[in-house]
Amino acid sequence: MKIGLLSDTHGHWDDNLAKFFEPCDELWHAGDIGNIGTADRMAAFKPLRAVYGNIDDGTVRRTYPEVLSFTVDSVKVLIKHIGGYPNRYDRTVVPLIISEKPTLFISGHSHILKVMFDKKYNMLHINPGAAGISGFHNVRTAVRFTIEGDKISDLEVWEMPRR
Repeated sequence: MKIGLLSDTHGHWDDNLAKFFEPCDELWHAGDIGNIGTADRMAAFKPLRAVYGNIDDGTVRRTYPEVLSFTVDSVKVLIKHIGGYPNRYDRTVVPLIISEKPTLFISGHSHILKVMFDKKYNMLHINPGAAGISGFHNVRTAVRFTIEGDKISDLEVWEMPRR
């Protein structure tokens, strides 16, 4: 399965993102979608799994959960918008990681693209950065990758100047 992963769109979805995600089977959004219209546009394009973020309003929060845990093939996935990263996780995330034991932990919020393996919890951590045009980042980022069996492979990064 080919996955398109993004975060922090803050209400922005455009043809550049759609083109990058065209070969993907699903889109996963790690929060700060921006509004329900943006989520609906993404969901009309590809099947969407998403969590809400700290800027999302009540409509988005009623539609998408704060934490999402699911399995694709043999990869257990955990997504939470404010999550931190290896050795600097948000205090709310550590109990989830311990109980869920994900193979892949995804967070957003920082607007900084990070892909790191966490040896302590034996999992891959991905923060896709920010795909939107709001925030302090200079480059918009998103990623896509493949899940096959218990393997995560073929990770590709999309970059676009913010303005």
